Amino acid sequence: MNGLHAPLGFSGSDQPSAEIFNRCIRCGLCLPTCPTYLETMTETSGPRGRISLVKAVAEGRLDLLADGFVAQMSECLDCRACETACPSGVAYGQLVETARTQIRRAQEPAESPGARRLRRLLLHTLFARLDLMRFAAAVLRLAQRTGLASLAGVLGLGDAAKLAPEIPARFFTAKGQRYDAFDAQGVAFLHVGCVMHVAFPQVHAATVRMLERARLSVVVPADQGCCGAIAVHAGDLDFGRALAKRNIEAFEKSGADVYVANAAGCGAALKEYTRYFAGDPEWGARAQRFSERVRDITEVLDAMELDPHIGRIDATVTYQEPCHLVHAQRVSGAPRRLLEKIPGLRLIEMSESAICCGSAGIYNLTEPEMAGRLRERKAANVRASGANIVATANPGCAMQVAAGLRATESQTEVKHVVELLDDAYRAYSAAVRRA
Repeated sequence: MNGLHAPLGFSGSDQPSAEIFNRCIRCGLCLPTCPTYLETMTETSGPRGRISLVKAVAEGRLDLLADGFVAQMSECLDCRACETACPSGVAYGQLVETARTQIRRAQEPAESPGARRLRRLLLHTLFARLDLMRFAAAVLRLAQRTGLASLAGVLGLGDAAKLAPEIPARFFTAKGQRYDAFDAQGVAFLHVGCVMHVAFPQVHAATVRMLERARLSVVVPADQGCCGAIAVHAGDLDFGRALAKRNIEAFEKSGADVYVANAAGCGAALKEYTRYFAGDPEWGARAQRFSERVRDITEVLDAMELDPHIGRIDATVTYQEPCHLVHAQRVSGAPRRLLEKIPGLRLIEMSESAICCGSAGIYNLTEPEMAGRLRERKAANVRASGANIVATANPGCAMQVAAGLRATESQTEVKHVVELLDDAYRAYSAAVRRA
């Protein structure tokens, strides 16, 4: 009880399901996989503790807006590592995402007009309007090139500025492009996303070239957009659904055979659209058909017969597993098998490869202290591996790991798996031209 008032509980739609939280048998196998538990060694900062809190709110023993409950739902990275470890199959991600949705809806009536406008600007405007995302990226590039980025610290945005990669001069914009492969065996829809197309356009370019080498033509429809993962993780499931509908419709009109994502967080969200529309008589079936066609770029390339003529990359590489690739999508072997195809490349395993780096969407902004601790932990593991390149498959991970390495003046590069593959094939082509 909260004073003389009954605790505020879950209500309306999108509630954490008792069918899910009652599956937890409190065995504790999830604890060694949980990044926040490893850092705090506190029961409530682990999946088992957070599930107990969700159950307490559902049963009316704890208030939905209790400080401790809100703090724990925010501190969770939603990395899903606990799902990989759980012998009972607890869909933990669904619990935390619906709990955040319930919290946001309950907090909204008391939200100040200024806070509401800021949230809508960041989520409903910036992530819905990719032209505005490009404008913001262009402003950041100007600031980086003129030294004005140093003012970010004065404005209280120092941590965000340190994380941002150097913004390139050209972005990879979705504008209805088509790239026809020789002797094409199918058509791939390339998901351009939000952050990826302005911060890592070279990854999209490399993805197109690798898909062509796999004999897949590529389409980049202009009517696609953000996958919605950022919104859903922030508790705005309704807006996440609106963004999902746009991508489903774009794919249906494209005529493509497969929907390809090269950002692990995006791929995980795209594959879970079926859950977003559970019970919806129209969108449920459409979302299921869509999600069944979504593949990570490493899954696609691993399944295709690639040209055996590939150049050397003489480097020691370690692979950092993006949480939403290994835990949410359960893709772990494909990236490693692709890297092992590259002559000269020495692939070594790093410690805690599958422990979250602390990026987790906008977690750096909402939980900067914990994000910083996990960033340092990941950077230390990369350095200990002795690798001179760390490969990953998600933009948030790339930014987070790179920032951690820069802080220690490490010269280790961070590259997407598909970039390394593309580098190797381009090296072979260059060698043939020189011969």
